[in-house]
Amino acid sequence: GTPLYAHEVDVVARCSAAKQADYPAMTWADSLANMRALDTWRDRLGLTFPADTLPVLAKTADGGALARRVDASTMPYGRIEGVDKQISRLVIGSMVATDARLAFTFNLLDHFYEIGGNAIDTAWVYGGGSSERAVGQWLRTRAVEDEVFLIAKGGASTTVTPAMLYSNIADTLDRLKMASVDLYMMHRDNVNVPVGEFVSVLNEHKHAGRIKAFGGSNWTLHRVEEANAWAKKNGKQGFSAVSNQFSLARMVEPPWPGCIAASDPTSRAWLARTGFALMPWSSQARGFFLDGNAAPGKLDDVELSRCWYSDDNFQRLERTREFARRKGVLPINIALAYVLHQPFPTFALIGPRSISELRTSLPALDVQVTGEDMKWLNLES
Repeated sequence: GTPLYAHEVDVVARCSAAKQADYPAMTWADSLANMRALDTWRDRLGLTFPADTLPVLAKTADGGALARRVDASTMPYGRIEGVDKQISRLVIGSMVATDARLAFTFNLLDHFYEIGGNAIDTAWVYGGGSSERAVGQWLRTRAVEDEVFLIAKGGASTTVTPAMLYSNIADTLDRLKMASVDLYMMHRDNVNVPVGEFVSVLNEHKHAGRIKAFGGSNWTLHRVEEANAWAKKNGKQGFSAVSNQFSLARMVEPPWPGCIAASDPTSRAWLARTGFALMPWSSQARGFFLDGNAAPGKLDDVELSRCWYSDDNFQRLERTREFARRKGVLPINIALAYVLHQPFPTFALIGPRSISELRTSLPALDVQVTGEDMKWLNLES
């Protein structure tokens, strides 16, 4: 008889030929959910396959060497103070990267590099170190350490101390197997510690060659300003960037304790006045703008509804959908274009869980948004 998998291949082929989005008995979403469940199972078991070994991963998935694609020129770039590198305006997050599934990590980072991306965001807390180890293995295997702009973060607690930073930075460099990172972000702030103590210890690490520049994630802009004023007064290097939440949708509640947003008018005015670089996390509001993801009364995603559901955000969603129809793109592309078109430098952190999700974000790079469009999308006109 015909092998079982041949029947599955035939069904997929027929659906594709008929341009049928889903097969009623098993939708694409069902298939992907099964794969995610199996991946979770694998991670918990610590199960690896030959495809996840470095000898197999020495070449890219197509068997060649890593290289930029011809259309990579559409990727915009910028710079931040203290680092002599061009930085892609899209930054890929590595929360899903893991050294237990290196093939997945390598394929995702390979594709990001091929389309022109060179900025990667990691953190001491991601996966208990698994994310940093996987990113470090990719950087070394692909020999792109000098081309990639690497962001590392540590001190993910509102009780962070200078001593905790020393420990976290040592762990991060050991996991990455690297001597330094381009930008080190304090993942949280401890407002009970004078800013001068944090600025001093970060300058020590800079002078030791472990970091090239530093900044704060989930810091109030007032504390950032205070830190840089102290640095200037004392002849030290100050913060080069801040990484707070920023998106077209207003963050109603933080997804994690100690998180801070910068989407409010006062913060946007400060960023525009100072020209300070913002590297916003959840720049696409964690899926709020994805088709079918958010709707009043649709509460299956507890975090999405808790953090993003509000009357004003649903108004923004409707305007974004209308604008997306006019531009011939997806609403999520408009939401990302909004972040990239701010009157201050933005480097949007995105967290794709697959190559297909990464590709879905890319049309945002070609969307043109005027100042009046921005006001209308954000309910300011």
